[in-house]
Amino acid sequence: MRTIPSWLRVPVIFFIIFAITELVIDSGGEPAFIAQPLVSLFLLLILLILIAIEAITSALDNVLYQSLDAEAKARYDTKRNAPSKLIQWLQKLYSKSLGQKPIEQEHVIILDHNYDGIKELDNDLPPWWKYGFYASIVFAAVYMVKYHVFNGATQIDELQAEIAQAKIDIQEYKKTAKDLVDFNTVTLLADASDLSNGKTIFETNCVACHKADGGGGIGPNLTDKNWILGGGIKNVFKTISEGGRDGKGMISWKQSLKPSEMAQVASYLLTFQGTTPAEPKAPEGDIWVSKEAPAEDIPTEAIEVKTDAIITIENK
Repeated sequence: MRTIPSWLRVPVIFFIIFAITELVIDSGGEPAFIAQPLVSLFLLLILLILIAIEAITSALDNVLYQSLDAEAKARYDTKRNAPSKLIQWLQKLYSKSLGQKPIEQEHVIILDHNYDGIKELDNDLPPWWKYGFYASIVFAAVYMVKYHVFNGATQIDELQAEIAQAKIDIQEYKKTAKDLVDFNTVTLLADASDLSNGKTIFETNCVACHKADGGGGIGPNLTDKNWILGGGIKNVFKTISEGGRDGKGMISWKQSLKPSEMAQVASYLLTFQGTTPAEPKAPEGDIWVSKEAPAEDIPTEAIEVKTDAIITIENK
């Protein structure tokens, strides 16, 4: 006898093959039937073999069945058509859940009422209904104690806590995701590898205008304290990203360089500060002092502090 009905066997085979295929995942996270064609062909071959075995088995069963006598066929049909043990167990469980008595025992629960020959049975409530009702009482008691007595966290509280944690996680992620850096979050890089990469980018793209030692040519001198568009890592990053604003001539590099690369070249560029180039270009722009700079670092001459942290020296 077959353990799986013929109509169910092929879908079960398909499910098994699909489950195996889904479990075989390559390093890229794609299912094997997409990422590994050879695996797909192998599983398809297995499926075809199983289908062929099913067809052959069915044909042999039919031949054997036709060879039986009438009595043997009757026994075979009775056994084949009998419900499985699982079906029998489910039917028994369903009957118990109704809580009804068999028809032959209904005389025990007949009430004395008689309405023109119509009698009333004193059936109990179905067990599933009673147990569900008792469970709802227990649930209501637990719910009341948790949320109305001890003020437990509600779904809104849980949502707000998850949102707050998500914001923290995003901030932590941004600290390590270099290509998410922008004008507001960029910081001065001091790691040797970052400065080395910045030097490579500078020598590839910037020496034509600023010279290899930062002394300036077409572009301004990068070694003095004067800046046309403001100094410091944030302003330099913005200048590289957006280019020479207000018609200052420098192109925007944000289409060519990643944010992490612009941060690297900006950090390397600032290492020219205080060095002595071979042919320094005359200072351009205004002397820039960071807002966080100590007061003793600011020149003693009369100064005018501009809103963008640029300081203009005026000799009195």
